[in-house]
Amino acid sequence: MNLSEHYEQLRRYDVWANREIVASLKKQASPPARCTQLLAHIIGAEYVWLARLNQSAPPVAVWPEMTLPQCEEHIGQLDNIWTEYCAKHLPAGLEGSITYKNSKGEPWSSRVQDVLAHVFLHSAYHRGQIASEMRRAGYTPAYTDFIHAVRQELIV
Repeated sequence: MNLSEHYEQLRRYDVWANREIVASLKKQASPPARCTQLLAHIIGAEYVWLARLNQSAPPVAVWPEMTLPQCEEHIGQLDNIWTEYCAKHLPAGLEGSITYKNSKGEPWSSRVQDVLAHVFLHSAYHRGQIASEMRRAGYTPAYTDFIHAVRQELIV
């Protein structure tokens, strides 16, 4: 597997795991509100990073207010946008860099491959927080471990 294929696998994992979170939240009569807030943040952050990669304005805030159905819709949209971005820019664009301002207005420059790694790790971090919130509320969270998805051939 080359580096471009690796990032494509991580992209597929991210979409699968986010959809698993939605499915687990939909099963609950009253999921913790914080879970939807964190999922919306995962979505908002992905839009922000895509905008930075494309040197454009993000369509939503980094902490947007969304309902669970809205989150589900945006996950599908992000899947299409990430698929298009990767098809257009990888593998050649992995070595490139982007310049942007963070949420504090500070200027930064980052390699594309580092941005992609950050996006997928950031999402996994917050999915872990969602799992903790679910457990704390007495629910069983979605099983979104990367190795589980690979073993089950869910992200081939």
